[in-house]
Amino acid sequence: MGVLHLVNRSPHQSASLAQCLARVGDGDAVLLLEGAVYAALKGSAAAPGLQEALARVAVYVLAPDLAARGVAAEEVAEGLALVDYEGFVELSLRHAPIQSWF
Repeated sequence: MGVLHLVNRSPHQSASLAQCLARVGDGDAVLLLEGAVYAALKGSAAAPGLQEALARVAVYVLAPDLAARGVAAEEVAEGLALVDYEGFVELSLRHAPIQSWF
């Protein structure tokens, strides 16, 4: 079981995502939630780093947070998986520990 990294800040307001991606290990998972979902958009400044991370870790995006920001699922970069709240719970049960990046 790898670490579940929770990132909640937009890459436009915080370096949390970049710091997280620099420290993730093989088998870890990253979940983008709240403002961090903007990093998942096709063509975002964070997209290259996320695509590179996909070689080592799974990257998930909380779909309800996308919807709350008026972002359609089709706008999410390829390779990133959408999860609902049930999926969030499943991720938290499959990974230990859980690291929050604020």
